[in-house]
Amino acid sequence: MVELRTYAFLDSLQPQFASFIATVAGGFLPVKGQASLFVEISPGMEINRITDIALKATDVKPGMMIVERLFGMLEIHSDSQGDVRQAGQAILDALGVTMEERIKPRITTSQLIRNISDYHTQLINRTRHGQMIIPGQTLYTMEVSPAGYAALAANEAEKAADIEILEVRTFGSFGRVYLAGEEADMEVGYQAAEQAIQDVSGRPGK
Repeated sequence: MVELRTYAFLDSLQPQFASFIATVAGGFLPVKGQASLFVEISPGMEINRITDIALKATDVKPGMMIVERLFGMLEIHSDSQGDVRQAGQAILDALGVTMEERIKPRITTSQLIRNISDYHTQLINRTRHGQMIIPGQTLYTMEVSPAGYAALAANEAEKAADIEILEVRTFGSFGRVYLAGEEADMEVGYQAAEQAIQDVSGRPGK
């Protein structure tokens, strides 16, 4: 039996987050303004069948397909929200579930670190794939489960505030988001990220 873990529809990819996906993705790269869907399932190998179903259902492009031992993750996108929603519905129908049967995400870490030090920024900048953090800025970190919802958190934070996306990890046991900016902007951005996660409906996770 295939378990639906993440089902996260993004109505409009924000410029930084779209560019971030294009930096780390191995598939067809999205651009700002497109609609996107992140789907995570278990077991991981089943994501190949799910990808086949989505691509044959309508005109969407796959940006990422990650296959792990436990989980598989797929990101698809299109200029048309309707096409993305149709592909998503085809996935749900194939799994025999509704969107409400996804796992409701749980935030395990949510932290603001203000006035970050020079040496701390060096450690972060060596491992990020997005923007750089500058000494004196505020760092925000979120850890969320299931992992795919990290994408929703990052995209909504960018919608709400003038922030920098440093890193977004959307697969594995936990998703992680690293954001940076001026303190006032980060106060707005992190609240938007948290609210986006809290607003997702679904069944309790294990």
